[in-house]
Amino acid sequence: MADVSQEIVRNLPYLRRYARALTGSQSTGDSFVRISLETLLQEPERVSDVTDVRRQLFELFHQAWRRLAQDETNESEAHSPLEAASEAPASRTLSVENRLQALPSSERQILLLTALEGFSIYDAAQILEIDDEEAQRLLSHAWKAVNDQIATSVLVIEDEPVIALDIVGLVREMGHSVVGVASSRSEAVAMARARKPGLVLADIHLGEGGSGLVAVKEILDLIDVPVIFVTAYPERLLTGERPEPTYLVTKPFESDTLKVTISQALSTRSSLRVRERSA
Repeated sequence: MADVSQEIVRNLPYLRRYARALTGSQSTGDSFVRISLETLLQEPERVSDVTDVRRQLFELFHQAWRRLAQDETNESEAHSPLEAASEAPASRTLSVENRLQALPSSERQILLLTALEGFSIYDAAQILEIDDEEAQRLLSHAWKAVNDQIATSVLVIEDEPVIALDIVGLVREMGHSVVGVASSRSEAVAMARARKPGLVLADIHLGEGGSGLVAVKEILDLIDVPVIFVTAYPERLLTGERPEPTYLVTKPFESDTLKVTISQALSTRSSLRVRERSA
């Protein structure tokens, strides 16, 4: 069991990254992860070394969410394997609306599982408890949604010229405009203040230009904008301490990974604004 526990600990930061990217919220994503871990403490046989520990951990996460959503629509159901977890303190931090709306469609779930977390289509299907054919259909629909997404303006904060060019090219390929490329903290804040981007892509370390983390904090004091950190040092952000970024892409990145994360960040922000207007 020691080896399994170590593997769970090793993969936990990435489950938290996935949960936050799915829900668009650090607190909501972490609540779902906490519920999953509470279930695992009660039923340790849920994850074993018989098969892929990482996949089992993600399966447990999705089972916990499905159970919570089902509880809201059918309160009379009882004595299920996840009932105890649904009654745990962590679950009470999630409102009814959060439980039912936190995770996006199955299309976006499978998109993030494959593009962000690197699961095969087969493993993603196992995690979502669907067959391979359905998984492929959902993935195709998801990519169409990415390509059809409404364009926005993007600020890139990156001190490496070659990487900045790669990111700019990818952003423009998706149909978005680039309002500027900043290589220092002061330059990034000035650009954000003047041009008010709809999305920020930021590196953590800007060399002599200072800290991307500090730049983002100052930008968020000025404008409300989704931020994606693109960094070679994800472990410095996946610490379990608050605050942590909702969206995090690891360098060197695959173009599909960044595209999917951009799409999810913009989609989540759009959904939140729609709900705020209808409230």
